[in-house]
Amino acid sequence: MNLRLVLGLCCLLGGSVSAQVTDDRMLRADREPQNWLTYGGGYSSQRYSLLKQITPENVKNLALKWVWRPRYLDKMETTPLVVDGVLYTVQNSEVVALDAATGRSFWTFRYRVPPESNAYLMVVKGLAISGDRLFWATYDGHLIAIDAKSGKAIWNKTLVDWKTGLQLNVAPLVIKDKVILGPATNEFGVNCWVAAFDVRTGSELWRFKTVAEPGEPGHDTWPGDSWQHGGAPIWVTGSYDPETNLTFWGTGNPNPGWNGGPRNPGDNLYSDSVVALDADTGKLKWHYQFTPNDEFDWDAVQVPVLADLEWQGRPRKVMLWANRNGFFYVLDRVTGQFLLGKAFVKQNWNVGFDKHGRPIKAPTARPTPEGTYIEPGTQGGTNWYSPSFSPRTGLFYVSAWDNYSVISRQAEVAPWAAGRKYTGRAQTGGGGGGGFRAAVPFRTEAEGYGAVRAIDPKTGEKMWDFKMVDYTESGVLTTASDLLFSGGREGHFFALDARSGELLWKVNLGGTVASGPITFAVDGHQYVAVSADTALYVFGLP
Repeated sequence: MNLRLVLGLCCLLGGSVSAQVTDDRMLRADREPQNWLTYGGGYSSQRYSLLKQITPENVKNLALKWVWRPRYLDKMETTPLVVDGVLYTVQNSEVVALDAATGRSFWTFRYRVPPESNAYLMVVKGLAISGDRLFWATYDGHLIAIDAKSGKAIWNKTLVDWKTGLQLNVAPLVIKDKVILGPATNEFGVNCWVAAFDVRTGSELWRFKTVAEPGEPGHDTWPGDSWQHGGAPIWVTGSYDPETNLTFWGTGNPNPGWNGGPRNPGDNLYSDSVVALDADTGKLKWHYQFTPNDEFDWDAVQVPVLADLEWQGRPRKVMLWANRNGFFYVLDRVTGQFLLGKAFVKQNWNVGFDKHGRPIKAPTARPTPEGTYIEPGTQGGTNWYSPSFSPRTGLFYVSAWDNYSVISRQAEVAPWAAGRKYTGRAQTGGGGGGGFRAAVPFRTEAEGYGAVRAIDPKTGEKMWDFKMVDYTESGVLTTASDLLFSGGREGHFFALDARSGELLWKVNLGGTVASGPITFAVDGHQYVAVSADTALYVFGLP
């Protein structure tokens, strides 16, 4: 009896599905490539799969197998989970369990997220799983544990009050008996954190504050009392290294956003940084700040990609990071040592790095009353879009925005007030080299473009580009058959040769691809799934 039939009978007879994801399975996720167990596909967040039934030769035969369209029309940025033939995903106010091969619904869990809590875009990046429990961080600030078998709530904890300007967007990360996540603030000047909660009870076990408070290392990087409204949000899921027991999280921009105002001068730790935390205690082991005293909204909210490389003649445990500020970085993930920093898009704010890896800002890289031309623009050289690393090709792949700029104008920062945006943002221009944004159908390459960009992590050099007319918000997936899947704002979902960037297959899904594709297998058949606009699409071979 095949797995689909067993799952179908379970659903009909008992109204539940089976799932049991142990710590050992999480640690060895690469040994079961038929599943997708975390937001990044595994603790290293490489978004690389060992599946290879779909190849460069037969990918042209991919066909749509099923579609899931939720009742909500919000943009979908979710990465699903797949566990033993069941696909779990979330959108707005509902979590669903679906037959991964057919799309048949096993159960739906609903929790009403108040529409008035929407401070920007009501998007959630995904779920986490441990044992037989799913974990959903709701936009309005709840962490809910759901029985993966029945779709019933086990517990529901309120972590933040959305009325204060905080929200939850991340897919949580489960490490051992802890579910780890943090809130974001969309420029409301509310300080953020990374915290661990007990998977059994939801009780808080530890908390690391992303704005250094009085008496803590880094507090002196906030002038006066500016730390009280420093922000430093958490927008995207972190990674984990079991050997060092460190979990790595990227932090967002300091508040007030854009013009620094009362937080100038100062580095404003731990904003725009990667923090390495002991997974058991939350204690900070090391940090690296990509953009000290950020006045351009260059959050370091990219996914930390962990890899083991031959580095200058010896093996090294590294972290690969393409940052919103336009630079590609290689860090030693054990110590935080800066190993490489190289621009991967056009930029004019950084003239180099000192011996410790601190960026040396160009003297003119500041907002001015008359406006300063800055590259890259506000959305950066990349943003939260998940990159991929293929151990087969040795290349790092990122969705990039190039020839992209902004005119940064200085503006007065009003005093902080609860419930009001806390920024010094003036009216700006954006787009390509002229400081404005041309309409997409008429945009030239000089006016800005999106690309899937392949980078050699040992040198930071670009190996190839797959260019798009519009920019892209899609994540990247690579496989052991040297395929790469991604998409863009133009609505295309495509497969490339991961070694050369050659286009092998393309389909238009009618809306922006703003999620990370995944691949999985059921009954020996490989599938590829991606969200586009307001639906989830699943493809497979005939």
